[in-house]
Amino acid sequence: MAVTIRAVERPNGSGGSKEPTLPEAIAFDCYRTLFDNSHEDWKLTFGEIIEAQGLPLDSEEFWTRWRKYEVNFRKIRTDLGRPYNSPPFKSYRQAWTECFQNVFDDLGLGSESGADAVAAGHRAAMHMTDRPIYPETIEALKLLRGRVKLGVFSNADDDGLSPLLANAGLDFDFVASSESAQVYKPALAAFEHLFEGLGVDPAKTWYVGDQLFDDVLGGYRAGATTVWVNRNGDKIDREPEPDIEITDLRDLSTVLEHIGG
Repeated sequence: MAVTIRAVERPNGSGGSKEPTLPEAIAFDCYRTLFDNSHEDWKLTFGEIIEAQGLPLDSEEFWTRWRKYEVNFRKIRTDLGRPYNSPPFKSYRQAWTECFQNVFDDLGLGSESGADAVAAGHRAAMHMTDRPIYPETIEALKLLRGRVKLGVFSNADDDGLSPLLANAGLDFDFVASSESAQVYKPALAAFEHLFEGLGVDPAKTWYVGDQLFDDVLGGYRAGATTVWVNRNGDKIDREPEPDIEITDLRDLSTVLEHIGG
C-alpha cells in the first residue's frame, strides 16, 4: 500500500493550502473505482454484438470506430465554464445507441444487414450491470462503515448502476447516478446533488475516484477533499493535484487513523 497526503491550495480563497481533515462522509465513483471496467471486457461485449447481429466486423475495429464517437460525446456533454451552454442531458444508453448508429452509417450497414443500433445500445447498457468488483472493495467499505457516511455518485445510467451495487451486496447511505441527477461529473451540480443527498457539507466530504478530470477536478471545484485511486502508478498530468493519493481502497482506513491520531 502507498499513500500520499498533500496540502493543496483550496479554491476561491477558502483558507489557502491545508492538509485533509477527518470527514463526516466518504463518497465514491463506481466504475474503475469500486468495480473494474476494462477496455478488454468491452471488446468482448462488442464481439457478442457482432455475433448476435452477424456484422462483418471484428471486435477491435468495431470498438475503435465506436469509441471515437463515444469519446467525443464525453468531451461535449458538459461545459464547465458556462453550464447553461451544456447540451441537453443524454443517458449513456441514448448516447451509446447514437454512437452505434454513427458507426453503422459510416460503414453503410443498414437494417437489411442485421445492424441494429438500438439492440447494440441495450447490450452496451447491460454490460454495466455485471462488472468485476475489485478484490479490496468489500473489505475497504467494511472498514469505513459506522465511522462515516458512505455514498456513491457515478457517471452512469440507473439501470446499470443500481443492479451492479445490489448484486454485489454493497450498502450506501446515498447513491446517485448522472442519470438520476441529469448531469455529469465534473459539473458542480453533480457534486451538489451528492452533498445534498448525504446531508453533509462539502468541506466535510471526501470524494474518491480514479479520474483526474471527472473526480479530482470535479471534487476540488465543489469544495470536497479529493482522493485519487491510482492503481497503475500513473503520473499526475493536470491540476489540481489530489489531496490524497492511494493505490488500494483499504488505504482510506489507514489515512483516517493517521489523521485522527
